[in-house]
Amino acid sequence: MVTIYINDKPYQVPENKTVLEAAADLGFKIPTLCHHPELEPIGACRICVVEIEGARTLQPACTTKVADGMKIKTNTERVESAVKFNLSLIMSNHPHECMYCEADGRCELQKLVHMYDVQPIFGVNVNIEKEIDMSSPSVHRDLSKCIKCQRCVRVCSEIQGMNIYSMIERGYESLPETEFGVPLYETDCISCGQCANLCPVGAIYEAPDWKKVWKMLNSKEPGKVYVAQTAPSVRVAIGEEFGMEPGSISTGKMVAALRRLGFDYVFDTNFAADLTIMEEGYELIGRLQNGGKFPMFTSCCPGWVNEMEKEWPELREHLSTAKSPQQMMSSVVKTYFAQKIGVKPEDIVMVSIMPCTAKKDEITRPQQLVDGIKVTDYVITTRELGKLIKLKGIPFVNLPEEQYDSPLGTSTGAAALFGVTGGVMEAALRTAYEVLTGEKLPKLVFESVRGLDGVREAEIDIKGRKLKVAIAHGMASVKKLLREMKEGKRYYDFVEIMACLGGCIGGGGQPKSLDPDILKKRAQAIYTIDELSVLRRSHENPDIIKLYEEFLEKPNSHIAHHLLHTHYTDRSRAVRKAQQQKEVEKVN
Repeated sequence: MVTIYINDKPYQVPENKTVLEAAADLGFKIPTLCHHPELEPIGACRICVVEIEGARTLQPACTTKVADGMKIKTNTERVESAVKFNLSLIMSNHPHECMYCEADGRCELQKLVHMYDVQPIFGVNVNIEKEIDMSSPSVHRDLSKCIKCQRCVRVCSEIQGMNIYSMIERGYESLPETEFGVPLYETDCISCGQCANLCPVGAIYEAPDWKKVWKMLNSKEPGKVYVAQTAPSVRVAIGEEFGMEPGSISTGKMVAALRRLGFDYVFDTNFAADLTIMEEGYELIGRLQNGGKFPMFTSCCPGWVNEMEKEWPELREHLSTAKSPQQMMSSVVKTYFAQKIGVKPEDIVMVSIMPCTAKKDEITRPQQLVDGIKVTDYVITTRELGKLIKLKGIPFVNLPEEQYDSPLGTSTGAAALFGVTGGVMEAALRTAYEVLTGEKLPKLVFESVRGLDGVREAEIDIKGRKLKVAIAHGMASVKKLLREMKEGKRYYDFVEIMACLGGCIGGGGQPKSLDPDILKKRAQAIYTIDELSVLRRSHENPDIIKLYEEFLEKPNSHIAHHLLHTHYTDRSRAVRKAQQQKEVEKVN
């Protein structure tokens, strides 16, 4: 510990902290734009400057380490003048389009401009070139709004290991661009949306499908049935959009809000997570008993599926063929449920609320069609749902707790675990163990697969059969694991992979947060849901049992494969280049 002075008062702080971290821990708010707790600090924006006694110039709080006896001033006229000046410089090269910007209301620049009462003293550049890249169904880019913070570049390289963006040009003309400036969807981008999640302004944002859903619900078509489904991790994050504590479990309020938005039925994607465990779990059991491709990888993360097809296509037969819970739910709704209520599949409009921008991409895959029908019509993120609720004037915090509709609303604690890294593995092991042994698990919680380390491994003893498993999240950690497996340094029977840090709780469509402990808080909420659940094993879900009895026959049956399983393709650069060449030849 060292003693520092902030605004003339002494404090004891750990010596390895930066000034920004130490001040935040003590309750002092220092403004930032380029800084984010997930990323290494670079001091690019110069908004977090402070006065330090003995230093000739103002110092960036995000990169300056505390030292014993350091005297820091955060609120002097000199500091405030510098912050206002730097904000004015940013404003001079930033479009003043707040009223129709996707970041309006959650823009970090807008907030600071209001906080410091900044005026455009350098004027406004009205000649800013505007070209929006809408090539991706998941993420759009409007670089005319870029403030050069480099968060997108850093999260894509440091945490995701994708290196899709790099800074080009210099000074105020610098921009985060793709290789050779090609449209985003033509790169190796996996649509994870972490760049959109960390962008402090409206330069990168999720494809705004909320607009289509808003229009649709406000002018409902007669004869159509409007259905919503909600992913496990949305319920532990949506409250943040309304000022609730991070980690608040808002399941009942969320269901009530969706009904008030105009949905006829609200179903729980957790039901389909239980269904996924039945299909994927029995697929694993089948491979263990009858032989099959090992290791087997989970397949519920569309960002990971994109990564596999683009960079590791040789692993196609190693992935489970089970669709994601989102797609399983939509398939069941447009077949089984459609029959139950006596409507045609095409008369059901399915909207899924997901923590994930890659889900928007997933529903465009031709492999996801069932009998030629697109089963999920729209995907909106947790942030987009928050926007819809606010626009409708629904008092979210004061809503009553309401239940999901039946028969696709019952779920287990195992299903809730899908929302956090390691959860799919834990849920699958609960079912696989009990099906293979015919005995109850002595302990339901697999502590060895929990936590937020980038790669975790465990060995599970199933009646003498040693099952070696691994969990990886954050694509940089995933790539490292895959390289080591390819080199023969590691071997596993079953591997769970999530593209985003923390799994779905840290998805690219979740509420934006500068809380360094946000993933821990959301993860704990997920574990709490599991612990409080009466049913905690997927194969004990009575509605799942009924679905198989009435419709699907048994796990991995012919009809189950038709509705609930998929296949993968090689989308490596070489294959994409060959396809492009064929298209050019056709034109010529």
